Amino acid sequence: MVHDSHTIDMCTGSLPKKMLRFAVPLILSSLLQLLFNAVDLVVVGQFVDDTAVGAVGSTGSLVNLITNLFLGLSVGTNVLVARYVGSGREEDASETVHTSLCVSVVCGVFLAAVGMVFARPMLVLMGSPANVIDQAALYLRIYFLGMPIMMVYNFGSAILRAIGDTKRPLYYLTAAGFVNVFMNLFFVLVLGRGVDGVAWGTVISQLLAAVLIINNLYRSTHCCRFVPSKLKISGQKLAGIARIGIPAGLQGCIFSASNVLIQSSINWFGDEAVSGSAAAANIEGFVYVSMNAFHHTVLSFTGQNYGAGNYKRVRQTLLYGLLFVTLAGGILGNLVVLLRIPLLHLYISGPEAISYGVTRIIGINTLYFFCGTMDVAVGCLRGVGFSLIPMFVSLAGVCGFRVIWIFTYFRSHHTLSVLFASYPISWTFTFAVHMLVFAIWWAKNRNNSRRASL
Repeated sequence: MVHDSHTIDMCTGSLPKKMLRFAVPLILSSLLQLLFNAVDLVVVGQFVDDTAVGAVGSTGSLVNLITNLFLGLSVGTNVLVARYVGSGREEDASETVHTSLCVSVVCGVFLAAVGMVFARPMLVLMGSPANVIDQAALYLRIYFLGMPIMMVYNFGSAILRAIGDTKRPLYYLTAAGFVNVFMNLFFVLVLGRGVDGVAWGTVISQLLAAVLIINNLYRSTHCCRFVPSKLKISGQKLAGIARIGIPAGLQGCIFSASNVLIQSSINWFGDEAVSGSAAAANIEGFVYVSMNAFHHTVLSFTGQNYGAGNYKRVRQTLLYGLLFVTLAGGILGNLVVLLRIPLLHLYISGPEAISYGVTRIIGINTLYFFCGTMDVAVGCLRGVGFSLIPMFVSLAGVCGFRVIWIFTYFRSHHTLSVLFASYPISWTFTFAVHMLVFAIWWAKNRNNSRRASL
């Protein structure tokens, strides 16, 4: 197995140090990726108007609903490649890489077609305000045109994470981030465009990131090197990716479906609530991706160590992941609460919209770390081969609870504070059930030192 200065041997050495070495570049990469959308919001908020902020921001839950099933397949890629690398099966890892890249293009083209055709009808179903929907539909159509590019980038990044490389994606996203800022300002200030301009800026910057990722894989000396002549879909590897990735993707869709329902509930409060919530959601996104980096860290470390049959290290990975994500979520989430007013003013200026944004930030960010612990537990379970169980637990604990909450308690106490309270309650309950599932797995396997089977 070839290792270089950018990859990490996850099966030996100091676990907390290597997990942090893996997670920190991933946090920075995720923050830069989130900046793509944040820059869109800031530019239209400062140089267009608050309605444009609502148009761009209100599309987030819908984009996630449509894309999460396919992004779940990249989770399957990550787990499968990590297991093959951990067990030393280099040819299998290579076949998985090339199958994944083919799948990413197919998924991207399909998503582009769906987004172009159904963007406006789906916004109508969500009850988007009349003064927002035209701009939101335009933004969505352009955004989805770039979906093949974004899928290639996400699958390529999943491959690099599986071998412990989170540094180079950070470098690539740094370059793409600067391009995104420049293109947004160029389209809006020089060409006088609105939401369409910032959408094109995002697509162009993502194209650069995707090209750099593919070039990295092409020039790699690792067993996961991209060789164009090997591009084909292996039925066996696709089945393995799908077995893990489809439940993960369905879980993401289910989460997004509940968020679409919540977004629809927010829409009933009017365009000021939509703008305020969109700005607050974008701010809290920075906390989320910082926590979610530990989900991916635990996913990759668990996958490799499970592949190597090192179950004790799997348990240690989970415990360190929970510690790190609690610290990250607790500190960053409450820092956002403390700085909520100046942060919201970066996006919006209307006092009513600011007030709505404050309500969301306080309701969600104070206990946001429970969302992180829930995701870390899910990452560990997927790494050891459980994908259906986390999906069903999340279906009941998060989405089922939120739907019931909206149609019962929220209906009789119709305020945004009550609506947002559904988040921390559902996170806490779901995390507890995931930990129970892991405890059952650990009780059965703690004395099992055999090499894990794929």
